[in-house]
Amino acid sequence: MANTHTLLEGFKRFKQTYFGDDKKLYASMKEGQPAKTLMVACCDSRVDPAILTDCDPGDIFTVRNVANLVPPCEEDQHHHGTSSAIEYAVTALKVESIIVMGHANCGGIKGLWESDDLNDSQFIHRWVSIAQEAKEWVKVHHATESNAVQLKACEQRAILVSLQNLMGFDFVRERVEAGSLRLHGWYFDLAAGELLCYNPESNKFEQP
Repeated sequence: MANTHTLLEGFKRFKQTYFGDDKKLYASMKEGQPAKTLMVACCDSRVDPAILTDCDPGDIFTVRNVANLVPPCEEDQHHHGTSSAIEYAVTALKVESIIVMGHANCGGIKGLWESDDLNDSQFIHRWVSIAQEAKEWVKVHHATESNAVQLKACEQRAILVSLQNLMGFDFVRERVEAGSLRLHGWYFDLAAGELLCYNPESNKFEQP
């Protein structure tokens, strides 16, 4: 497990690789980042998007939060970190793809599944309630299944809720309708080591 010393040693190796052995990559990005893909992923330390996709710095613009959720578009005076990152990626970076990547054994979705009380925590349960629609859908459509099957279904359905919420942002919807932006739902099964992609035609998560 990494401690602060291990992380600092890791930075030294990073510096040697990208600012010593090969300076071209970061030299090409001094004036801005070239990312054309936005990834909305979970904070979970086991599902780092850059590691899972074997990306170089500059390849993906990443937003990570509990349970990889996209909130509804809310125009109020509150703080909206995820929404502002999405806005920047779409309007400034002009990304061509947005991927919402969920994963198996997600603690945030498990918390949503096991509790109906928004006061169970100061922040977490209110945040994961964004996916309450997914929980209710699973309880109807997978009512007779085991808890493990229901939880997995909820993890996957929450991805679809986030894709739906993305379309509530005018700057996203307009670009999707114009064909300049595509939305994707991915699910990483960390037990099986498999990545599943949502297929809107079959309405299922399938291997690419």
